[in-house]
Amino acid sequence: MIGRITQQGMQQATLRHLQSNLSRMSELQQQASSGKAITKPSDDPAGTVDAMRIRGDQRATAQHARNAADAVGWLSTVDTALLSSTSLLRQARDLTVQGASSGSLSQTARDALAAELDATAEALRAQANATYLGRSVFAGTSNAGEAFTMTETVIDAGTPDERTVPVYTFTGAGTGGVERRIADNTTVRVDSDGATVFGNGDESVFALLGNIAADLRNGVDVGGRLSEIDTRMDAMLGEVAAMGTRYKQVLEAQEAISAREVTLQSQLTSVEDVDLAETIVQLKMQEVAYQAALSATQRTLQPSLLDFLR
Repeated sequence: MIGRITQQGMQQATLRHLQSNLSRMSELQQQASSGKAITKPSDDPAGTVDAMRIRGDQRATAQHARNAADAVGWLSTVDTALLSSTSLLRQARDLTVQGASSGSLSQTARDALAAELDATAEALRAQANATYLGRSVFAGTSNAGEAFTMTETVIDAGTPDERTVPVYTFTGAGTGGVERRIADNTTVRVDSDGATVFGNGDESVFALLGNIAADLRNGVDVGGRLSEIDTRMDAMLGEVAAMGTRYKQVLEAQEAISAREVTLQSQLTSVEDVDLAETIVQLKMQEVAYQAALSATQRTLQPSLLDFLR
């Protein structure tokens, strides 16, 4: 049995098709103007999930990039301080060698060497108290303003030998260090243990230079102190090598982060963005189809009685 196709049914079907064409054309126009294939989750649920995952990876990568940049700042500060400290300690060693030349120096010359050593010790302490963004780079996780403080104490009080001597104290944290996460499973220490590099208390390099200066003033042979200076020099050079390794690790991480940022952006583009040329072609085809539908509808639908009455 063949069903009867009424004029009203033809009109309703035609209207539905025209509205569908308009909706598709509006969707293509929106994609062409925004450049995005996904404007709401219902456009592509699976693609939306992928885009959200990629954007999460982008945020994590951006944080790693900020961490790596901060790590470079810390490591650069530590490296500069260590190199300056090494140079100062070499100067102190040269002064000690001069002071060890017994019989060739007057007491005035020895006093002058002692004064230079005192100045070198203070310059070393300034390097040991280097800071980055207000944080001491040799004090670990401590929030102390200085990694090494200096106070003066009086010894042999009330005797002819009464004198004031400096006392150096390490104020840094005893354990742990400042770390930065530069990848999902990679962290790097960006500070340096001041107690290991410069020593602590009476064993510090500052106290050592002060003792050498005191020996020079008292006419004591300082030749035996050279091995102590060499021990502190070895500690500094070892830390310089360690910092160089960590610095290289962070620089390599920055290169990897930059490459990952490009990769993630490419992945997001492939999921979210439209092929503009293809979209424009589809839009033109849809416009042609819509115009053709209007023309066909005009010829197909018969005029109603009201049309005749006009």
